[in-house]
Amino acid sequence: MKLRQWQVDCIHKAIKQYLSGKNHFLALATPGAGKTLMASELGDRLLKNNLVDLIICFSPSSIVSQDFSQSLQVRINERFDGLLGAKGHSLTYQSLQYLDANFWQLFERYRVFVIFDEIHHCAGSTIDNANAWGEQIILNIQDKAKYTLALTGTPWRSDAAPIVLSNYMHPSNIISCDYVYGLAQAIQDDVCRVPQIIAVDNNNISVVDDDETKTFTSFKCLLSQSIIPYQEIIENEKVIKYVISSAQKKLNSIKVKSSDAAGLIVASSVDHAKQISTLMKACFNEDAVVVTYRENEPTNIIQQFRQEKTKWIISVGMISEGTNIPRLQVCCHLTNIKTEMHFRQILGRILRMTNSKNQEAVMYIPAEPKLLEYAYRVKQDIPFEADIVKFEKMKTSVEKRVNDEDSEAVTFDKAIKVRSGKILNVSEFDTSIDNQHFEEVSEVSEVSEVSEVVEEHFLTASYEKVVNIFGRFQQESIALGLSELR
Repeated sequence: MKLRQWQVDCIHKAIKQYLSGKNHFLALATPGAGKTLMASELGDRLLKNNLVDLIICFSPSSIVSQDFSQSLQVRINERFDGLLGAKGHSLTYQSLQYLDANFWQLFERYRVFVIFDEIHHCAGSTIDNANAWGEQIILNIQDKAKYTLALTGTPWRSDAAPIVLSNYMHPSNIISCDYVYGLAQAIQDDVCRVPQIIAVDNNNISVVDDDETKTFTSFKCLLSQSIIPYQEIIENEKVIKYVISSAQKKLNSIKVKSSDAAGLIVASSVDHAKQISTLMKACFNEDAVVVTYRENEPTNIIQQFRQEKTKWIISVGMISEGTNIPRLQVCCHLTNIKTEMHFRQILGRILRMTNSKNQEAVMYIPAEPKLLEYAYRVKQDIPFEADIVKFEKMKTSVEKRVNDEDSEAVTFDKAIKVRSGKILNVSEFDTSIDNQHFEEVSEVSEVSEVSEVVEEHFLTASYEKVVNIFGRFQQESIALGLSELR
């Protein structure tokens, strides 16, 4: 496979830096640019030039680890399964904590080249400020590996902790990268698609609290002026149906020219994924592949989806970063994880350029302030004037609203009502959506419903909160590459 120019340049600079006496190299490349291939080629050249003996790769998830293993094996033309006689092994970051002394002795006996994919998951400039993965890297790899290559598409952490093996510029505290290949360059080189981000909003939302009903003109107003959490927005049936309807129409239009195009929906929990899947089947007669940490073989499910013609895959933390499914061209951000890193990684799943006749890449998000902030920062990265961020307001049929108002009401389940004490109603949408034209001013709609709130014993409520917190921990752990909790 012919290398792209940025890959050639990055490899040349890395080798030059290694030969000058520096052991570490940090490369920033936008998601979808081809970091895996570049790293595999660099490893191959180091081996062929007798600069290293073994290659060890660490990545944030089992599916990415498998991709690296396959890429290295093809490039090097040697076994890469970690068994006797192999030229190396590909592991997840989770495994760092379970490697024994026999493994770490490899660094004493051989010249080892270590590849760290998505290095931002590993924190720490010292043992004192390191996370579990960063600590193992500092103790066992930092000063013992012959060479290291750290890769990232998002060179920051949500907790603002320092990234392991990284240097920072003062006083700005911006990470210092040895090579940078950003989204603007990738678009100019036809390596990545130009993204389009559709922010879905609603200008007629009602919240029922006992006998009082309050209305809000946007999701921003709702979140800032009420106690309704963002989780309730993304779980709202009408919001889900509207987002899916818009995304479905866009995907169908893409598939006219690119028949194998597919869509990704990132959900916030297993139950949320099931809710979305059920609505897709009931409202749009559309089957979707669901992949979560609860599946026995999630990697196999993803691999199968790559090759088949199924239109949609719904994921809880399994396809957020590093996963290569080139046929993805539409995605829906319906997760409750609202970090810029996660946002960029989800967007990156649809940016990889292919041979498809249609190269659109469209991401749907609720018009939540933080997500909009991230969207506009993506717009700043685009090398030309482009209408990257658009707004789409949920519409309603006036006739339907007048004649069948009750059918449009939305009621949240008891657990949510007990937690918030309020009922959220969101306007219905018109099933005929024009994705080619997005209005800055929305059409109004109104729905209201009064429902009884059932009081629960405080111990029951407390237990459910603890369970929910642990469930979210599992999901966020998966998003960070943990295949299972132990």
